[in-house]
Amino acid sequence: MSPYALIDRPSPFAPESAETAADALPVWAVTPADIDAGTFDAAALPWARAAGFQAAEGAVLLVPGPEGKLAGALFGLGSEGQCHPFISGKLARTLPEGTWRIETSSVAPETMALGFGMGAYRFERYRKPAAQGPRLAMAETVDAAAVRRSVAAVALARDLVNTPANDMGPDALEAAFRGLADHYKAKVTVVTGEELITRGFPMIHAVGRAADQAPRLLEMRWGKKGAPKLTLVGKGVCFDTGGLDIKPSSAMLNMKKDMGGAANVLALAMMIMDAGLSVDLRVLVPAVENSISASAFRPGDVLTSRKGLTVQIDNTDAEGRLVLADALTYACEEEPDLLIDMATLTGAARVALGPDLPPFYTDDEDLAGALATASKDVVDPLWRMPLFKPYEADVKARIADLTNAPAGGFAGSITAALFLKRFVTAETSWAHFDIFAWSPKDKPHAPIGGEAQGIRALFEVISKRHPA
Repeated sequence: MSPYALIDRPSPFAPESAETAADALPVWAVTPADIDAGTFDAAALPWARAAGFQAAEGAVLLVPGPEGKLAGALFGLGSEGQCHPFISGKLARTLPEGTWRIETSSVAPETMALGFGMGAYRFERYRKPAAQGPRLAMAETVDAAAVRRSVAAVALARDLVNTPANDMGPDALEAAFRGLADHYKAKVTVVTGEELITRGFPMIHAVGRAADQAPRLLEMRWGKKGAPKLTLVGKGVCFDTGGLDIKPSSAMLNMKKDMGGAANVLALAMMIMDAGLSVDLRVLVPAVENSISASAFRPGDVLTSRKGLTVQIDNTDAEGRLVLADALTYACEEEPDLLIDMATLTGAARVALGPDLPPFYTDDEDLAGALATASKDVVDPLWRMPLFKPYEADVKARIADLTNAPAGGFAGSITAALFLKRFVTAETSWAHFDIFAWSPKDKPHAPIGGEAQGIRALFEVISKRHPA
């Protein structure tokens, strides 16, 4: 089994060698203007014109050679500069089996390779695997290790999110956590069940105590002591019924993805460890299932957090911020140089920005600028939202320090971020990512299902700050 993914799969990339590249069939990625001007292979051009190939975005036309054998393929990029940045993902789904190379393209070779690799993803744990698809021989100019790393990280996040809760409860999430740590020789410690109370994680315990599988806090450490301290925190709610404030069935159907923050954090950690970045890495995942039983926490309860702040429970379906609060408090006790948390936290974030543009929150202007730049550079959409101070009053509770579910329904993603901020020390550089971790529509590089969001932009920032 691959160290990068729960479900092993053939690589979408061919072995790196000059012989492989030379033997690979060419793909001419062209625009309508290229066809008009005839600026590509002289043998393929007449066939394109005879077949009426218009180079529409994502269109594929196989080019015959002598004796009926394939000579290559034409791939449409649509109007110049207008195609989806990862349109090459369609090649991974439409080309026949074999080894291919990008012969011509106005899209950068690394982007073409990355799109191809992400587009080749298939989740086949519960069905007969499809036949071997095409493989891409990457150009010599491409940083093949970086592309393979990114594709593997995306696959890991997708695999974890796509796996249903009967096979991805807290026990299985811990197993995946340990498997990743073992591969990179990282150290793991776990605080489980009643020990959460004695060790000072009361809200993690409260959220997860009603489930059959015990709640737990997973902790991984890797890197060099003395290097800059980087801590990643991921929400690991393996299934969310909503608790006693139970969700309607339509809202509960996709709640296997409520551990998408943990999945994305693990994928980012994999990239960091695989690249050998110069950081002292710590990963924290509170892994729970928000279930219903006689021991479930109730609306109206008041919980005392690890930090000592009391939290009035006004909705048991706002549980993710509770487990994150204890984990963020714990993270700050070691004074990290950078603290990142990722969570499928609010529907309000999707109302504000939709499923494909995750908001992030930070008071660190340098970090915000670096993330905005990286987001554009690596085509990993992110959008900064404000930690709007006047809304802090909405997080106050009547009989406790804080409420977990402010009344009124306005600015839900912002008030959730402001809630988390109360558990982060003022001097800590911190960013919170309210991700969806799901692609609701097929895209060239992503099928419907679990998705990695923000991790490539974060890796770009971290790797530039702390290269290997």
